Amino acid sequence: METQHDVVVVGGGAAGLSGALALSRARRSVLVVDAGDPRNAPAGHVHNYLAREGTPPADLLAAGRAEVTGYGGTIQAGRVTAAKRVDDDGFAVSLADGRTVRARRLLVTTGLVDELPAVPGLAELWGTDVLHCPYCHGWEVRDQPVGVLGTGPFAVHGALLWRQWSADVTLFVHTAPAPSDDELEQLAARGIPVVREPVAGVETAGGRLSGVRLTDGTVVPRTALVVAPRFTARSAVLASLGLEGVEQEMHGAVIGSAVPADPMGATAVPGVWVAGNVTTLHAQVISAAAAGLTAGAALNADLIAEDTRLAVTAARSAVAV
Repeated sequence: METQHDVVVVGGGAAGLSGALALSRARRSVLVVDAGDPRNAPAGHVHNYLAREGTPPADLLAAGRAEVTGYGGTIQAGRVTAAKRVDDDGFAVSLADGRTVRARRLLVTTGLVDELPAVPGLAELWGTDVLHCPYCHGWEVRDQPVGVLGTGPFAVHGALLWRQWSADVTLFVHTAPAPSDDELEQLAARGIPVVREPVAGVETAGGRLSGVRLTDGTVVPRTALVVAPRFTARSAVLASLGLEGVEQEMHGAVIGSAVPADPMGATAVPGVWVAGNVTTLHAQVISAAAAGLTAGAALNADLIAEDTRLAVTAARSAVAV
């Protein structure tokens, strides 16, 4: 059986819940379908979220769900597999359990996948001792032995960046381009050793990172290792509507993929909005939430315009009769 909503939100993270909250407060019929696999699940806390600093990710989502349902929104556990336009009457949204729901508009906030470098042991420590963002985790590993794993052209930049949080930073060149003479001078001036032997894996003690193992067997003691994942948009639902992820570059290097949208989150498909990491790779939790609010407000304005057109048409028909 199909049920009709003003907006179906695909994804129940910070962006999706924020958009759903704005729409529910605008007295819209909102359904959030959440697959329950948030990107930041491995992390212990959310950081740089004003007035929520240090909140566990699960607690933040629980509070957001309560706020959305408190204003009449509905949240369902499930996975959206596809969506399609149904004439001029919105969209049919297919769920993995066989259900179909109808929506006048869609807000897709499915986020991204962090594709880690092919080094054994990284995945098991991801989000705890294997890190990528100093603004998310730098304070937590301040003054500790930090390693930076080079896999691309930003390795030196990363090492210099993390030096702000610790005086004990080592750059493992690994598969990155060899540092130039100027870069070596900068690294030396900041007291950052450079290890040119490739990395073979990581060592652990008690479930925590204890060192970086090189291909020659040497182990360099480290308690945190910085990596640069490839950020790939979770865009399967959008692809079913003809919206594909587009490669994103930084200084000529591909860092991932994202689905294009305008500043309000509107995509090239009328009636479909996006927010959060699926369209903005660098968005942190607080900026993803802000993008969800922006998209929610834009969606409501679009629905108001449609409601007004329908009302005018109905009024004219009544006069004609």
